[in-house]
Amino acid sequence: MRQANPARPRARRAPAADLAGRDRLPSLTGLRFWAALLVVLYHLSRQVGEIPYVSDTVWYGRSGVTFFFVLSGFVLAWTYDGKAVPAKVFLWRRFARIWPLMVVTGALSVAVWVWLGQTAMVSAKAVITNLLLVHAWMPDTVKGANPAAWSLSDEAWFYLVFPLLMALPAFRSGRGRRWIWALTCVGVVLVWMSGALVEPGSTRVWALDYLPLSRMLQFVLGVAAGLAVARGWRPPVGLWPAVALTAGWHLALIPWSWYASDADWYGPYHASQLLSTPVFALLVAAAARADLDGRRTGLGGRWAVRLGHWSFAWYLIHEIVIRSWLGTYGRPQGLVDTALVWLLVIVVSQALSGLAYHGVEHPLERLLRGAGPQVPRPAVPRPAAEPSAEPARTG
Repeated sequence: MRQANPARPRARRAPAADLAGRDRLPSLTGLRFWAALLVVLYHLSRQVGEIPYVSDTVWYGRSGVTFFFVLSGFVLAWTYDGKAVPAKVFLWRRFARIWPLMVVTGALSVAVWVWLGQTAMVSAKAVITNLLLVHAWMPDTVKGANPAAWSLSDEAWFYLVFPLLMALPAFRSGRGRRWIWALTCVGVVLVWMSGALVEPGSTRVWALDYLPLSRMLQFVLGVAAGLAVARGWRPPVGLWPAVALTAGWHLALIPWSWYASDADWYGPYHASQLLSTPVFALLVAAAARADLDGRRTGLGGRWAVRLGHWSFAWYLIHEIVIRSWLGTYGRPQGLVDTALVWLLVIVVSQALSGLAYHGVEHPLERLLRGAGPQVPRPAVPRPAAEPSAEPARTG
């Protein structure tokens, strides 16, 4: 056996599949935790009970889902820019990323619905459409099985159109991406204003907040921002001004709610999820730019990254924990009891999320990626036969 040269450093083995580059932008991974926390506090405020000042700030925290849609487009564009990955390989990777944990948490959610005697939420249609990732396309199935999983139906649609977006010439030029930014920002305003044309009630909520076509512009803007940063673009604001802008946007929703209700199409509920799109795109781009410049952001530390990894599971699990508690004990009374239930839900759901990530999400993703289609390896040309030094014999 050939001896290794001790003077030469040993090459690191690349991790299996394509999981190696997931934390090349650690601040984005850390931001995933904060976006998930925003959604968790939103549900705690509205379902468990309010905590003064905190609940006011996160009352429209469902906008964290908008952040995830923008982030998804950004990370996919930044990751796959310039890479010749067949569409079937890309789609299989995304399937391996979201489907196993969705199935496991969906089964847990169905079990809780049955345990609580609320079987109307687990119709065969709701379960089947969840498994096929098409439940957000229909208002009567969007919240079936596991309500939090509605966003995965939107993501599945985004994944289908992503290879087509990357093939469009407009995304490959700086001028084209600037037009996409402008048209997308106008588009989200028009989608928001289209609420005036839809009858109030569940149909309007579904059309504006759940329907994949309404949410697609958020993903598109993320793709444009990801390609721009990958090709050297620097956002007009730095990371912490972008954080301040995001916080200021959410604080502005508080006085907005004094003059318009959640039921109004022009109210802060729909606006928080649609009009926040360019704000989140700037935040994601600024965080990525800071990482690429090698600046310390405070968002990409060891625990921030770990909690970011758990955020997908936390998003899918926390509402199940809330529902289980409320179905068993009811809503708490008083500020102290409400705060204790908040703390209990956060701790328990976070612990379950860590277990789900390490025991289900991560290992099954690796397993499925390894079992599915792979990127073809380029053929290595065979070296041409060396000419002989001896003259060819004749005769």
